[in-house]
Amino acid sequence: MFQLGKTIVSEEIIENDFLCNLSACKGTCCIDGEGGAPLEEQELKILMDIYPKVKPFLTKESIDTIEQQGLFVTHEGEYETPLINGADCAYVIFDDKGVALCAIEEAYNQGEIDWKKPISCHLYPIRVQDYSEFAAVNYHKWQICDAACTLGKELQVPIYKFVKEALIRKFGDDWYAELEKVAEKLKKQ
Repeated sequence: MFQLGKTIVSEEIIENDFLCNLSACKGTCCIDGEGGAPLEEQELKILMDIYPKVKPFLTKESIDTIEQQGLFVTHEGEYETPLINGADCAYVIFDDKGVALCAIEEAYNQGEIDWKKPISCHLYPIRVQDYSEFAAVNYHKWQICDAACTLGKELQVPIYKFVKEALIRKFGDDWYAELEKVAEKLKKQ
């Protein structure tokens, strides 16, 4: 662990490799797990604002779920995306090969909205836990991502490089530049 500003960062995000392999996992992280995608409080208003433009990308089942549960839910005191029948994220869609994708990201990719997706999804496999004095930046290991770890290792893509755009989105360019300096130092040791 090392400190960067007001974050405590796990060295695992530098030491481990990762590159999503959707052809292998089929986007299982969007349809498996114990809860929806974690949401930050400021993302709730964004969801409310963009929903009319995201709705056309959703399935009827997704729309019904969101209309019943809301655009977000509270689970164990935290905000997250609602789930369809306790399983799939309500914002999930599937391509013609059965790969789970994000309707929010699809709306973004098609230029309908300017918000890519919840930061927790964008950062994955990194999870950020906010505390009163700092934020912990950790690697979340999940067996469904074994193919991503294998591909990342094969192509030598460290986690922090795989999620560079998301880390900059969350913490800023200066923070990421400092992270790269720490990574270079650790590689030399």
